[in-house]
Amino acid sequence: SGITSLKIGFNKVFGYYLEVTHAHKDKVPEHWIRKQTLVNAERYITEELKEFEEKILHAESQIIQIEQKLYTELIDFAQAFIEPLQKNAQLIAKLDCLINFASLAGRHQYVKPMLTAKRELEIVEGRHPVIEQQMAAGSSYIPNSIRLNESDQQIILITGPNMAGKSALLRQTALIVLMAQMGSFVPVERAKIGLVDRIFTRVGASDNIARGESTFMVEMSEMASILHNLSARSLLLLDEIGRGTSTYDGISIAWSILEYLSSHAHHPKTLFATHYHELDQLSTSLKGVVSKHVSVKEVDGKMIFLRKLRDGGSAHSFGINVAKLAGMPKQVTHRAEEVLKKLEQEKQQLPKKKKKEAVTPQNEFQLQLFEPLPTHQKLVSEVEEMDIDQLTPLEALNKLHEIKKQLKE
Repeated sequence: SGITSLKIGFNKVFGYYLEVTHAHKDKVPEHWIRKQTLVNAERYITEELKEFEEKILHAESQIIQIEQKLYTELIDFAQAFIEPLQKNAQLIAKLDCLINFASLAGRHQYVKPMLTAKRELEIVEGRHPVIEQQMAAGSSYIPNSIRLNESDQQIILITGPNMAGKSALLRQTALIVLMAQMGSFVPVERAKIGLVDRIFTRVGASDNIARGESTFMVEMSEMASILHNLSARSLLLLDEIGRGTSTYDGISIAWSILEYLSSHAHHPKTLFATHYHELDQLSTSLKGVVSKHVSVKEVDGKMIFLRKLRDGGSAHSFGINVAKLAGMPKQVTHRAEEVLKKLEQEKQQLPKKKKKEAVTPQNEFQLQLFEPLPTHQKLVSEVEEMDIDQLTPLEALNKLHEIKKQLKE
């Protein structure tokens, strides 16, 4: 055509077309059919171009038909080989998994665990399989040992500072048990693992805003599910239960959960990490509860995390020290230390204060709930002898009015 700027384009309205700029429109052959005029160009079609367009569009539909035919033929051919194909796929998948286990075991010095039918768990010098691979150059993961059974060490109560490694210890225990039951070697010096049916975890904080559930509500819901579904072969990993509410409420809930698990007929194996040091005393009163702590050393007001599990409870949580490490302003941490000292002093003085107040008139009536004064002994006896089941609502109301009147006298 001699048109140097000739272009071929496509749109859904005209299909394929020839585009010629206005500078060359005088060179357009007579048999070209003009279809559209633009600002800088004009578009044409030809009979030959339409034939090519039909071939192209027809070819696309033919490609789909050919592909469908070939695929159908392949399926028909494979029908006779489905069973060996599936078997080969399963064997290759199993081989792939086992090669991976073997490669990891050789590379990271994993050890073959001993699986037993007993309800016990003994991990000697266990390591976290993920964290140990992310350690800085020149440092190594500090291993820890865990022993759980249903007699003398059913529940391990773990205390210790923030960032000391309590949560990592819980997670590595879960991963070691899970890896062992998958058929993998595990990152331990040695391990004896009784078969576990479920690993229950209550770790981390989360909420469900869409359903109007607070962090504490989610925590309690998950804890309730665990307590309702545990079995004799379950492993429970509980991290800071009760932290989402007030201190006394949290301690009370954690305390009662520990008592429940200790006295439960199934005696589930449990690791219970907490900042509530008051719970340590349960190791002396509850059977199977053992108190341990993740050690830390304090040098010149600075913490050195030893990350080793030791016998006995921890003295305190070093929360202010962690705030310093996080870069909290000195004014805030200094004030926090002052408040902490004041609160600790008040806590030590609290029993003496209560004893002194025990004889004051303001709480005289409160004491009567436990040890009635002689002047009210007659009234207490009258209430005890009262047959509540025989009283009508009106009689009960009148009786309450009489008691209130006598108390005022």
